[in-house]
Amino acid sequence: MASIKYNPNGQKGRITYNSDIVSGIVVLSLQETEGIELVPSKSKGIKLCFEKEGIFADISVIAHYGYNVPELAYRIQQTIKQMVESMTKYKIAKIDVHVQGVVFPAPKAEPAAEETEQETSAQELKDEQK
Repeated sequence: MASIKYNPNGQKGRITYNSDIVSGIVVLSLQETEGIELVPSKSKGIKLCFEKEGIFADISVIAHYGYNVPELAYRIQQTIKQMVESMTKYKIAKIDVHVQGVVFPAPKAEPAAEETEQETSAQELKDEQK
């Protein structure tokens, strides 16, 4: 469990966040980022380390084909930093982004269906000519 001292309006006390809350915020920010998928694992490719300097995050994702990888990594870093710092008052010290792979679009099955229709039409013409 991570804790942070935060005094809104000069009140005494502290607010304590479970590390799962911060992980959930990171997952939400990754889901909002277009062009990536979460790594299919229990941790979803997210490792957080709470230090005095702030949160150190290690993020692993899978990129979609056609997206600029350095641009994706930068957007991931910016989105996570903005969301975590605005929702929890924690500071982000460092975010490392690891692209584990690329997902390619599935090949379209439509041309094969069109070829089958053309072959059927050609066969019907031959049968009519006989």
